[in-house]
Amino acid sequence: MNGTSTTRDTAAAATSWEDLVTTALLGTDRRPPAGAGPGRRAPVALLDAAAVEAVRRRAGLRPAPAARRPEPAPEDPRPPLPAAAARRLATLLADRPGGGGGRRGSAPDLVELLPQWLAAANARGYAAPPQALPALLDAARGRTDLRPAALAFAGPRALWLARLNPDWRFALRAAPGGGAALPDTGDGEAVRRLWQEGLFAERVALLAALRARTPALARELLARTWATERAEDRLMFLDSLRAGLSAEDEPFLEQALGDRSRNVRATAAELLSALPGSALAARMAARAAVCVAVDRTGDSPVIVVEAPPECDPGMERDGVAVKPPAGRGERSWWLGQLVEAAPLGTWPQRLGGRTPERIVALPVADGWQGELHAAWCRAAVRQQDAAWARALLGAPSAPEAGGPGAVSLAERAKLLAALEAGERAGWVAGFIATHGLSEAFQLLGVCAVPWAPPLGRAVVDALDIARDAGSYPWSFSGVMGLAERCLDPAEAVRLEGLLAVPDEREDASPGAGGYWAEAFQRLVTTLRLRAAMAEELAPSASAGPSGA
Repeated sequence: MNGTSTTRDTAAAATSWEDLVTTALLGTDRRPPAGAGPGRRAPVALLDAAAVEAVRRRAGLRPAPAARRPEPAPEDPRPPLPAAAARRLATLLADRPGGGGGRRGSAPDLVELLPQWLAAANARGYAAPPQALPALLDAARGRTDLRPAALAFAGPRALWLARLNPDWRFALRAAPGGGAALPDTGDGEAVRRLWQEGLFAERVALLAALRARTPALARELLARTWATERAEDRLMFLDSLRAGLSAEDEPFLEQALGDRSRNVRATAAELLSALPGSALAARMAARAAVCVAVDRTGDSPVIVVEAPPECDPGMERDGVAVKPPAGRGERSWWLGQLVEAAPLGTWPQRLGGRTPERIVALPVADGWQGELHAAWCRAAVRQQDAAWARALLGAPSAPEAGGPGAVSLAERAKLLAALEAGERAGWVAGFIATHGLSEAFQLLGVCAVPWAPPLGRAVVDALDIARDAGSYPWSFSGVMGLAERCLDPAEAVRLEGLLAVPDEREDASPGAGGYWAEAFQRLVTTLRLRAAMAEELAPSASAGPSGA
């Protein structure tokens, strides 16, 4: 057979296969196959022809050269999971979001328990079972919120697998340096070489690693090449200085205030304003203090505000954005930025030696209260100042947005993060006792898990009140879901009294009592499951390695 005949045969075969496909798509009634004859059914003839053609095509394949064998997977030195915990992990990974497609009834939502399980396993330093790695990577691929914990637990073998499967490449992007090994931070030559020759992701990872161990070395490395870096790279590198930020970074950040990129200047100013003793903080305090004062000429002291008339070049260099967003006045925009960047320690001295509580309680003239308090809120969040956060939050029993600080729920949630965990939980418990659960979801999200006993009791009591009111439980599905994940499993005993179906009131929603009993049953079952998970992960539960 010569080359011409081979080419002709190949073309004929391709045409034949295409004909078969076309016949299958159109149907044998409209396009009878070529092999169909009298006494033979056309569909059978088509399938026979397809079978013959499939065998012929496979027989024509030439064996390819053997691919290079992959490098062996790295060792994971962490201890293996206890066997019971490994079985639990397999069960959690087998559940899928939306699995079952219907109402959960009293069954726990295993998908929502996986983050908690991963956090507990990571805290104990266990290694992932090798056979669970594909499912772990699939789970992390589908849920970005799960990735940090899942990839930390999956360990170095997951990165090895990710290099072999394009569907798992996200794991390499999420890993420091794209999954590449970083040099020892004590190896100066290797560090300099990677910084000068590495890819952007490798350089960011190197800077983060150095910043965590030797902040001064990271800053010096960045300063050497700062002038030659691209603006977008300078911004990312500068952002890495948030970790371990200290007064020693001030000279470098002051220099960055003169950067030609506005975003770089703004980031440098933000970092400097987080250093209360910095020169920038002092300049912003002086500017803000000129704008805010106490007027004692009336019957009672009043805060008066005089917003800056212009944004001068000095303000602009210190990170004040000149152009306000749509619908916002220029002067109020500039005032908010000055007050936000000024150290909160400025105000007691400026406003008559008053405490934050007394300052926030002062009336503000000419409608400036909202602007001024909002700026103090942002400053308290940025500076993590618990005293000011407490003053702006006010009492949890105060009407919504009517406390001393008159701040919104979103702002309250941010302020709560500045408080110690126990105080935070107590404040939210007080809020729920006064206002119920309908507005509490956002506040519950910033509380430490598991919820402290006072907060857990407040949530359960509020759910009980909602049930007695006769509404359906799905009006509180968000809080109920949070309770399943955050309530202390010890509360399961107290919840058992709520599992019975209550007598239905005349004004209650039809069937609501039964749905509430089902929801409480799911809550109790989930709490018990969480207790079992914690017990299985305890070191004393190590009845044998997971791979046994």
